[in-house]
Amino acid sequence: MTTVRDVMTRDPITMDVNTVVSAVARQMRDAVISDVIVTEGDQVRGIVTERDILVRAVAEDADPRAITAADVLTRDLVTVAPDDDIKAAEGLMRVNAIKHLPVCDGDRLVGIVALGDIAVEEHPDSLFAELAVEDPNG
Repeated sequence: MTTVRDVMTRDPITMDVNTVVSAVARQMRDAVISDVIVTEGDQVRGIVTERDILVRAVAEDADPRAITAADVLTRDLVTVAPDDDIKAAEGLMRVNAIKHLPVCDGDRLVGIVALGDIAVEEHPDSLFAELAVEDPNG
């Protein structure tokens, strides 16, 4: 059985709830990622994805230098544990129509797993897996 721990990214990038959206977007660009976990102190408060920024900031003509991660984040997180089977994680992604799952060991954030991580493990010859490992902006 392949577990989430086997494919997750350890120590995911986190940003404070008070970080302005433009800084969140720059962090995503610079790290070549499509989401960040949002924290307040040591507590996870949500996740901000590229789509969250597009739908809740850009589409609303909000000033990305004035609104914060707290204004655009997704609060109702679906999470997995490190020892969960990746098939279970994939099922959660399908049911909830999401591409990223924070990985928590109890209340502690220990990683993040993306649909691409699972595709690389389960279907390494698929187009999706190839796209997940290539940097299209190389």
